[in-house]
Amino acid sequence: MSRTTVLQDRRMEKFEDVLRRWERRDLSGAEAGELLGCSERQFRRWRRRHEEDGLAGLADRRLGKASARRVPVDQIAWVVEEYRTHYRGWNVKHFHEHMQDRKKFGWSYSWTKKKLQEAGLVERARRRGAHRRKRERKPCEGMMLHQDGSRAVWLAGQPPLDLIVTMDDATSTTYSAFLVEEEGTASTFRGLLEVFESKGLPSSLYTDRGSHYFVTVKAGDAVDRARPTQVGLALRQLGITHIAAYSPQARGRSERMFGTLQDRLIKELAQAGISDIELANQWLRQVYLPAHNHRFARPPALPDSAFAAPPDRATLIETLCVQDDRIVERDNTVSWRKIKLQLPDSPLRHHWVRAQVRVHQYPDATLAVFHGPHCLARYDALGRPAGRPPTGSSLTPCSPPSRRGLADSAIAASTPHRPSLTAPARGVSNRPRVGMKKGLPSRTKKLTKRPPHSAAA
Repeated sequence: MSRTTVLQDRRMEKFEDVLRRWERRDLSGAEAGELLGCSERQFRRWRRRHEEDGLAGLADRRLGKASARRVPVDQIAWVVEEYRTHYRGWNVKHFHEHMQDRKKFGWSYSWTKKKLQEAGLVERARRRGAHRRKRERKPCEGMMLHQDGSRAVWLAGQPPLDLIVTMDDATSTTYSAFLVEEEGTASTFRGLLEVFESKGLPSSLYTDRGSHYFVTVKAGDAVDRARPTQVGLALRQLGITHIAAYSPQARGRSERMFGTLQDRLIKELAQAGISDIELANQWLRQVYLPAHNHRFARPPALPDSAFAAPPDRATLIETLCVQDDRIVERDNTVSWRKIKLQLPDSPLRHHWVRAQVRVHQYPDATLAVFHGPHCLARYDALGRPAGRPPTGSSLTPCSPPSRRGLADSAIAASTPHRPSLTAPARGVSNRPRVGMKKGLPSRTKKLTKRPPHSAAA
């Protein structure tokens, strides 16, 4: 027995009960119509039909007739074939939105899902599990950012890649998203630099406990705050609180976002015919992210912004990079991960042997060597010089080289001769000093008496 038949029988039983009470004058016509959910005039119509045809006259006359709003059969076949041919594997919501945007699709989401399920192209959703209470969002944008990576086969015909996403907790707005071969410190700094330049400095950053984010001595234990990573040092220098998540459920907001991206982005990239990382990142930035944020971002609870004004770009670049100290070797070079960085001539010193310097490695793999605040040289990813470093022209050179082979003839010729410490001041002649007479040099050692036995000998 169908649901329509059951409802029809119950409606007839209820009408008979109300009709008997009306005949006993327990109810008025208006009260009877209110109990049946209709007007008094409709109740009179049903009484008349019941007197003429009995219960059969109360049957809904629309049953068995095609609806005037019914979609033609050929249109249903077109929708099913379109999904089977071009959108196989897409979820119904994504397919319906795509058809509305590009095909001027006018039918509802529920109708589309029902027809695809009847055709056997989409399975019915399983019953959801127990409800977990969600953490409340931050009230203002900029109070907390999420950053995480997801590994999947994002590009057809390519090996698995990592998608690095930085999003806002208050609005779910994705500020940065790009593909890299492997998630790490460089990809983290790249994503943070994009967000800090465009939006500003947030109050906190929420991440997992990956080795490039935190040092965890034993799996499952708390992170070691006393041993910050390169990311931790950079965030501390910028005054940003770094929060560690101890379970996937704690990062539920970003995990759900990656579920959406893996379901939609892979299919969008395949349909666009993109298989190159650089083209994919450009398409993500210019095409996908604006549409994604328009669809999934929500307004914050408060209109205020917690983003702070960032420092200048040069300071951000020098902060969001890998930094490590090195000692200059005897040949005036610095070793960095099997690469020898030759230090050029500098007006600061004639050589840098045994000096402690600092090597910066940027997210694009280029390098730079610093001594304090001064940049000595910049290099490409292979260690080749990449331009003259910015040094002050007013700085005077230090003492001449103390080791052979390190002095340059051009530098030695241009270096002015320094007078000795005992030389007279410039512009003062060697005049004889009045009242002073140079004495004879005295012995520096006292004469000792010869022992008696040596005299006897």
